[in-house]
Amino acid sequence: MATISQDNHGLRLAVRYLVLVLVAVIFIFPLVFMVVSSLKPDQQLLSDTGSLRAFLPVGDIGLSNYTHAFQRAPVGLFVFNSVFVTGLTVLICLLVCSLAAFAFVFLEWRGRAVVLSIILATLIVPFETIAIPLLLLVSKLPWIGFSGIEHGWLNTYRVQILPWAADGLTIFLFVQYFKDLPRELIEASRVEGATWLQIYLKVVMPLAGPVLATAAILKFLVMYNQYLWPLIVVQDEAYRPVMVGLQYFFQLNTAWGEIMAYLSLITIPVLAFYLVLQRAFIASIASTGVKG
Repeated sequence: MATISQDNHGLRLAVRYLVLVLVAVIFIFPLVFMVVSSLKPDQQLLSDTGSLRAFLPVGDIGLSNYTHAFQRAPVGLFVFNSVFVTGLTVLICLLVCSLAAFAFVFLEWRGRAVVLSIILATLIVPFETIAIPLLLLVSKLPWIGFSGIEHGWLNTYRVQILPWAADGLTIFLFVQYFKDLPRELIEASRVEGATWLQIYLKVVMPLAGPVLATAAILKFLVMYNQYLWPLIVVQDEAYRPVMVGLQYFFQLNTAWGEIMAYLSLITIPVLAFYLVLQRAFIASIASTGVKG
């Protein structure tokens, strides 16, 4: 009986892994198609899309599409702009939203439930409804720079960063995670004489690895894929992100091979960020003894 039970367990495990492998293959197919297509000239790329050759590096392949992509648009500049804006926005958002969530969960103050409800209600408001009012606002806001007081944020990095320094979804994620932390830790820290800032820095945040990784990944994807807002507020090529730069490849003649090469290049930071955060996510779960 024990042998039969072990055989059934092994069969179920094999089926489970087979299903996971098939799902992984399905999800990785678009990436394979993108990379393989970036190595083919347009005529072959289009002719191969009707068969499995679309996923195979066969035929007249080379790196000419990548060379032409760099000649058509400043790809490196666009990638730098997106990585800089996205990375800085993620850091600011994690700090602001975690502090806000800490105040909602651990501090007693009148009206916090109402304020949190209003913040969460912003999740149902489409960005398109506030895009024009926000544009009018940032076009007149002052800013203290190296040359003195400036008026207007257009064609800058800050106009792509500061409007997204906090959002309701990230605050909600932190609030839900902080609610599951043992209250005994907070009470013991208060008894020991720790300030609220010390509790935030030394007690709560060291245990918040999973929610930090989750919120960072979600925020990174949203910011890196920004198109409408940068298209509205950035006219200077020096500040354009990768999604706005994609329109360079649809001007005059559409070069599909160059588009695939460009997409392959701009996907690299996303994959790298995800792999780093995934490793940090697993490490944080393994190192904490708190169950959320």
